[in-house]
Amino acid sequence: MFQRFKTPWAVLLLGLSAPLAAAPRVDVDYRVRFLPDSDQAEVTLTLERGQALRYLDFSLGDKGYYSDFQAQGEWLQSSPEHGVWRPQEGKAQLTYRVKISHPRANGRFDARMTPDWALLRGDDLVPAAKIDVQDDVELVSRLQFELPEGWQSVETGWPRVGKNRFRIDNPERRFDRPTGWILAGKLGTRRASLGKTDVAVAAPVGEGVRRMDILTLLTFVWPHAQAVFPREPDKLLIVGAGDPMWRGGLSAPNSLYMHRDRPLVSENGTSSLVHELVHVFSRISDTDSSDWITEGIAEYYAIELMRRAGGLSEDRYQKVREQLTRWSRKVTSLRGEQASGPVTARAVLLLQDLDAEIRQASGNRHSLDDVTRGLMRLDKASTRDFVQVSENLLGGPSKVLDTRLLR
Repeated sequence: MFQRFKTPWAVLLLGLSAPLAAAPRVDVDYRVRFLPDSDQAEVTLTLERGQALRYLDFSLGDKGYYSDFQAQGEWLQSSPEHGVWRPQEGKAQLTYRVKISHPRANGRFDARMTPDWALLRGDDLVPAAKIDVQDDVELVSRLQFELPEGWQSVETGWPRVGKNRFRIDNPERRFDRPTGWILAGKLGTRRASLGKTDVAVAAPVGEGVRRMDILTLLTFVWPHAQAVFPREPDKLLIVGAGDPMWRGGLSAPNSLYMHRDRPLVSENGTSSLVHELVHVFSRISDTDSSDWITEGIAEYYAIELMRRAGGLSEDRYQKVREQLTRWSRKVTSLRGEQASGPVTARAVLLLQDLDAEIRQASGNRHSLDDVTRGLMRLDKASTRDFVQVSENLLGGPSKVLDTRLLR
């Protein structure tokens, strides 16, 4: 009996012990050459094996920022907004130029290039694309910069793997492209290790960005952010500049931008820097006219993390609530595609009240932190999702959420 099964069992055991075949890896190299004289960058995308990709269908937008396409293989551009590249077999390249500076109607800039530096988002260097790739192929992407004479360095939110070279790896995408903020030129940079994250704060020389102030504030709030969010980036880049750059803050999954003149802590007790940091940590996105969730949670923790870090006393916290109440007194609904300042303020008040309700119902075992962690597991969060997650935690209906504000 044992002899009869000896060979099959041996074969089975050998099969179980053998490593699974690794997916074939194909290199994707991006080379970026900044051209300050023309306010452009020349981008070259190189595929190690062009046959691994059947096509890339790029969304080029309606601003006319992309031009001078040259392709090995076939390039078809049926309209200014779309272009399709079908690479040739073997090594294949696509080269084009992209305008760097993006002016706004008010004379400010979302991205800007000067003779000494460039501040932009990688999302604009390589536009979003639909991709048709062979099954089981793993694309391995790297980003290399060629800097003009006199430009000293370049910073991105991706790990550095060589001189001006970075590894791009986004498990959520099949087509890895260099998303997030990029700063190149004559720079000043300060670095620190906070938790498991390598943090770099960079700005062009002479722009007056208070790099050490930013690092100091982050050092205070970081442990409290770690306690809330079960996710930390391996690397975080914070960039900034002065006028005429846009006077605000904007985050990406691995980086964020802050205008030089934005206060680290505003007179109302909140912090734009911590607000954007929460976006980086939580990466909560919304759907179904529920932007109040994304912006409300970011602003709630911009106050709450400062409070937990000891930077906001109880009497100051109550004054913040009074200010939020006055600012949002005319708000009748939180629903909408883009939350205004008053709507965000009213959302913070609702979240603070919900936190108190959860703590009381659970004997302080749970809080809004648990709701936030639940929302982080969703691809997109709707108002209905928010209510369901909260009431599952409460074990029944919420009095706070039974409001016309959410209808």
